[in-house]
Parts: sequence; structure tokens; C-alpha cells
Amino acid sequence: MQIDFYCPRWGSEHIDWPQFTRQVKQEGFVGVEVFPLGDMPNNRDMVSTLSDAGLSYILLHAELHEGKDFNRYIEALERNLYTLLEYQSGAAKPEFIVSQTGREYYSHTQMEACFEVCDRISRESSVRIIQETHRNKWSFAAHVVKDYLMEFPSLELALDFSHWVCVSESYLEDQDDAIDLAIRHGRHLHARVGFPEGPQVTDPRAPENEEALMHHLAWWDRWITHLKKTGSDRATITPEFGAYPYMQYRPFTTQPLTNQWEINCWMRQMLQERYKEV
Repeated sequence: MQIDFYCPRWGSEHIDWPQFTRQVKQEGFVGVEVFPLGDMPNNRDMVSTLSDAGLSYILLHAELHEGKDFNRYIEALERNLYTLLEYQSGAAKPEFIVSQTGREYYSHTQMEACFEVCDRISRESSVRIIQETHRNKWSFAAHVVKDYLMEFPSLELALDFSHWVCVSESYLEDQDDAIDLAIRHGRHLHARVGFPEGPQVTDPRAPENEEALMHHLAWWDRWITHLKKTGSDRATITPEFGAYPYMQYRPFTTQPLTNQWEINCWMRQMLQERYKEV
């Protein structure tokens, strides 16, 4: 099975696209995962730069500003998804859109309306829109997602277990049925390691974070195994260790505790080696 790794633009927004694409390619990533709506003026040439470099791209969607008023939110959801679809040119189109949809307090009826918007735009554009498991969204906790997947079995997920670990303050030992169902709906993976008191350990390479890393690796292994058993010939993974405030600063400074870029490159290398025989 082919496993393709994508590099997060998050944390490297200060680097111009030509330099960033060179670094991404040099480190063995096949493309980038980016939230272009966060910096639209500087992302106008993104697609052509990536295409010229032979790199593909995944688009991220998130919307919080309109969250309190559902009617305004669903208008913003539709507007933003259509805007994201403008980030394509000729044969260059996104692999898919990863959407952080809705809010944790929306009703099932409201979320059904959000899913219908995503599904309609996906069918119109032939670009898949998959739902990220994320705090403060509909998908904030394992048990909640389990209920939604049983009600809306066509949902596809971008799996980020680090959020669920943080929300549950556990390694989800007693929620294996929810994990298993989510894995069966998983279409993409965000490889970040959380721990019971937060969504990102200081450094997954550190021995004090081994327990957290091992739990996440076990889930990721199960996902890769599921894909292989069900006949998939490709998996996509984004190592997604983030910048501040996910990456904490040393007290009284703006100096990160460790190097975000190095961690994401290490994660790609480690997982590529782990799954080379898959």
C-alpha cells in the first residue's frame, strides 16, 4: 500500500511559498495541508507554485466567527467551502477538503444541515469533504462521534485522536468500540500525539512521552491494517504537530520548547519506516 505524507503549512506561514515548497519536497513529503482562508492575500500563487514543484495539496476548513448564530454559521460554511474550491487551476485540484465543521453544542438537526451542505458541495465539485475529529466541533469526543456515525453512516473522517485523549482525560481505554468505528470511517490521519491533559505532548521523541506515543501508534497501526484489509491501495497522513500555543513557549519568553518542523519531519520518517512493509 502506498502511504503519502503531507506537510502542514501551519507554523511555516512566515516562509514564502517557493522556499516552503522546496523544503517540503526535500524532506520527502508529497504535498502540503493548508488553511488558505487564514491568509488569502499571501496564498494567491499557492496552487501554481505547488503544481510547478510537483506537489499536491489538501485544504483545511474551519469557521468559528459565526458559530453562535447557526443561520449565519451555515451561510459562512457554504461560502467558505466555495471559496476553498477556487484554489485550483486546470488539472491541479485539492486531494480533498478536511473540514472542522459545526460546534460542539449544535443539535443533531443542525449538524445534519451542515453535513448536507458539505455533501452537496462535494458532489457538485467532485472534491471530497471529510470531517476532522476536533475539540469544540461536533466531533469533539469519541462517544459523540460514535453516535453520529451510527446516525450518519456515510460520514468520512480525518482522524486526530489527540483531541479525544485531551477531552476524555484518558487514553480511551474504555471506549474501544468508538475507536474501532471511527477507524472504519477514517480516510485521512493527522499524526499528532496528545496526552490526557492536552492535545500535544512537548516532543514525541522524548522518553517521558513514550506512553502517549505508543497509544497513538497502536491506533494508527489499526487504521493502516483496516485500510489494507479492505483493499485500499493508498493512505494519506499529515504529521501535524503545531506551533504556539500547541507548542508551548519556555516561560517568560517566546522561544518554543522544541522545533516544530523537526518533529513533523521526524514523524514522517518514523512512520514511513514503520509502514514500509505494509
